[in-house]
Order: sequence, then C-alpha cells, then structure tokens
Amino acid sequence: MVTDWIENWFGSEYYSLLYKHRDSEEAHLFLNKLIKLLELSPATRILDYGCGKGRHSIYLSKKGFKVTGIDISEESIKASKNKENENLEFFVHDMRNYFRINYYDVVLSLFTSFGYFESDHENNKVIKSAAGALKKGGIFVLDFMNAEKEIKELIPKERCKINNIDFNLFRYTKNNCIVKEINITNKEKKYNFREHVKAYKLNSLKTFFDENQFEILHLFGDYHLSPFNESTSKRLIVIGRKK
Repeated sequence: MVTDWIENWFGSEYYSLLYKHRDSEEAHLFLNKLIKLLELSPATRILDYGCGKGRHSIYLSKKGFKVTGIDISEESIKASKNKENENLEFFVHDMRNYFRINYYDVVLSLFTSFGYFESDHENNKVIKSAAGALKKGGIFVLDFMNAEKEIKELIPKERCKINNIDFNLFRYTKNNCIVKEINITNKEKKYNFREHVKAYKLNSLKTFFDENQFEILHLFGDYHLSPFNESTSKRLIVIGRKK
C-alpha cells in the first residue's frame, strides 16, 4: 500500500525519538497567534489533520476549543486516546477521505502534514476533504515547508546519536519530492525507513485551494506570521476561507 511507509515511520518510536527536539514553545506561540488572528471563540470546533500523537490538539483543547484529531497511524492514535476528554477526541482516519461533512469551523494541517501521497490527485483529495469537513465560511490553515528554500539548503547526509541509537539520514530530490532515508542502528539491529514529501510551491497550493473553493486570506512565512518570501521564508503558511 502507498500509505505503508507513512504508518510504519510516523507510528514508530524512532520517529518520536528523532524529532523529540521539536519546540513546543514555538508551536504554542504559533497556535496562539492563529487563535488571535482568526478571532476564535470557545465554541469553535477544530479538526486537526495528521495530528500524530496529538500535541497540538491537546494544547488547543486546554484553551477551551472542541478539538478532533485524526491520523492514519494507529500507533499514534493509540498513544493519544488516554488524553481524550469532553473537549478532545481522536480517530484513526485517512485524511483523503471525508470526515463529518459541514461540521467544523477550522481545519488545521500543521508542521508539514501534507504532501505525503504520490500523486497530485491524491494530495488534492486531502484539500477536498478539508473543504468537506468545514462549514461554509470555515477556515483551512495549511502549514507547509517552503520547498524553494528547503531544496536550496538540503543537507545530503547527516548523522546523529540519540539514547545510544545511531541515525544516518540521507536527503535528496526525486520526482518533485524531497526524500529522506533514515537508517537506524539500535544494539546491532538495523532498521530502515523512508519519508517523502511533494515539493509543492505556492502556485501549486494556490491551484489546490482554487479547485476546492477556498478564498486565500493570508500567506505567512513563519510562525510569527511574517509575510511570505519564497527565497527567505522558513515556512509557507496558507490560510483560506471556504466559499
């Protein structure tokens, strides 16, 4: 299956270990700025696409919002289920498929949880299902990498040791994708994973938004909501409203 690598890698303990350095403070800063920008009320219903183990969903639920997190990885959702409460729920779900039609006020796709499928058609289905989940006038936030800058600054080889586990990373571009091979050695046992993300640039994302009846409201280039610049911005954050 095309999704096997997604489930195997993102649901693995090694994924969590490799990316444990991700800055929660920066994530919370970004979410707080979104809440203020979008003027979200406590009654807002939020759908978190590709929620992983739920760190963003959990934070938003603590802010008083009604939050649903969905992810294709059974292992990730299993790890999140014990955090559920009256404001927070998690489901195993493929975000290419519709989920609760015309139900949510906001759909979030954060920290490059988009572009993992092989074809443009399959990735476009993610945007289509987000539109389906939103009420008319609802907001879709797509937080994606700035592919132009990522490719220009790609580090081909990297090695690190975490908890006495060796990680060897190899990065390259192929078929308009940024590919990362992850070779792991843990107590003489070897494991191999691969992740690939379509290197979509702004014009492609605009096309996806237009095709799915989203009016683009904002373009930002980082988690401080600075203006987007294709040459220098770390991120490509597109915010649209369902027509």
